[in-house]
Amino acid sequence: MALDLALLVLIGLGVDWLFRRMNIPGLVGMLLAGVLLGPALCGLISPAMASVSSDFRRIALIVILLRAGFELNKKTLKKIGGRALLFSFVPAVFEGVTITLLAPRLLGLTFLESAMLGAVVGAVSPAVVVPLMIHYMDRRRGTAKGIPALILAASSLDDVFVIVIYSSLIGLYMGGPVSPVRDLLGIPVSILTGIGVGLLCGWILYRFFDLFNPRATKRLLMVLGLAILLVHLEQRLEGIVPFAALLAVMAIGFVVLEKNEFMAHELSSKLAKLWVFAETLLFVLVGSQVNVRVAWSAGAAGALVILLGLVARSAGSCLCLLGSDMNFGERMFVVVSYLPKATVQAAIGGAPLIAMKMAGMDTGPGETILAVAVLSILLTAPAGAWAIRWLGDRVLEEESIMKAVPDSPGIARSDLLEKLTVGDVMERDPTAVEVGERLQRVMFDFSQSPYSLCPVVDRYGRVVGIVRIRDVQPLLASQHTWGVLLADDAMTPLPAVIHTDNKLGDALGTLGSLHLEVLPVLDRETGALRGMLSAHAAEKNVEARVAEWLAQA
Repeated sequence: MALDLALLVLIGLGVDWLFRRMNIPGLVGMLLAGVLLGPALCGLISPAMASVSSDFRRIALIVILLRAGFELNKKTLKKIGGRALLFSFVPAVFEGVTITLLAPRLLGLTFLESAMLGAVVGAVSPAVVVPLMIHYMDRRRGTAKGIPALILAASSLDDVFVIVIYSSLIGLYMGGPVSPVRDLLGIPVSILTGIGVGLLCGWILYRFFDLFNPRATKRLLMVLGLAILLVHLEQRLEGIVPFAALLAVMAIGFVVLEKNEFMAHELSSKLAKLWVFAETLLFVLVGSQVNVRVAWSAGAAGALVILLGLVARSAGSCLCLLGSDMNFGERMFVVVSYLPKATVQAAIGGAPLIAMKMAGMDTGPGETILAVAVLSILLTAPAGAWAIRWLGDRVLEEESIMKAVPDSPGIARSDLLEKLTVGDVMERDPTAVEVGERLQRVMFDFSQSPYSLCPVVDRYGRVVGIVRIRDVQPLLASQHTWGVLLADDAMTPLPAVIHTDNKLGDALGTLGSLHLEVLPVLDRETGALRGMLSAHAAEKNVEARVAEWLAQA
């Protein structure tokens, strides 16, 4: 399986690079690579890898939903709350009802079988949509009107609604005890329990981080581990208590963001690095679930059902946008963003067929449902991903941190230095040594750092001083002392204290007055190390922002 993992990553990264060179979203290439590598075509993915692919896909989805939570603040949620609630069910109902009415005539299914098909196909794919919305949030495109956040939040609610409806329909079809009223009431209950548990877990994590102040990497692993446990809890509570684990995962980040914005952005930055690996696995493995032969059997009738369902879904999305302040292009972006299918269809598309086999029923309807579900992935995931990127780059306006168009680069620079904080431009994962570290370890850390000084921290992560490379060099002249000298022996006090919320202009002024290139950045409340501010890197960051602003002015 290790070899399979290596091949998936290398091939996924390769096609991602190739498609980006052709100005096509890389995830389109990764999806198609997965289709090619999957058991339906080349069969290069071993059965062992296929057996755990659902776990890998779930973890990758958790990574991107965690990052989404760390980017959703209270102000944005207030702006999109009611509209996100509408998007959680109106487009899915429009699409599901349309498929339910069309499938008996076009595919020969019964009314109930058509309703199951509508529920399977009616979900939007967070695997495709969420990463793209995070991409636009990072670039501050559409964020002034909360467009990426709206789609991001609504897509998770949409899946909860559709899966609950599907569970009721399959139970009714199989002749089991079904209570439609209870199941419908389970939707708001699952949303509330998911958000409530997530908020509680986020608060507990924040208090733990605030008390013990572990390193950022350890904080990331704890958040990720807890999120995976919550998703597992949803499976254990199935049929007992309605619980939307994906909403709980997003709520964790929301609490941390409200309590400590810097910590949230730091964790989001760590997740962004992890996402490079998780993204490759997610899209290649989602593509590998597609059976082209099964999709082909759906034929033109299946494609027509999907197409008309998408038209109805788009009408529902337009209805949800009535009264919004978006222009026509932005509304079309929202409509297109709500079309791709992948995750839910790959997960439950074959479930009706399995249930019919186990019950000894005619499997024909189940095969049709699976074929249409797979075809919906092939038709909408690559095309939808490409369309979202194409439209988003053209219609979403970039939100500027400046209030007015500057008259000159000099004014733009001074405006930025006034508005930016140290936390906006610093390095967020600096190298540091602990009090009592051997000098050999200090020298190793210097070899891993681009800076001429290294912060010294205590067991709680609080900065107690710095070690300069120039102060260490004389101590190394006597080789016999290497094994006994500690970081403390070369440590000097901090020449100045810079906090994450200091204005960038003031901080750069401090560096200049001390004739220093770099200084550690501390948390104002705890004194913990939060990053490193480099004068050169900060100036380059400001220059890039000024150039980008002037190019668009």
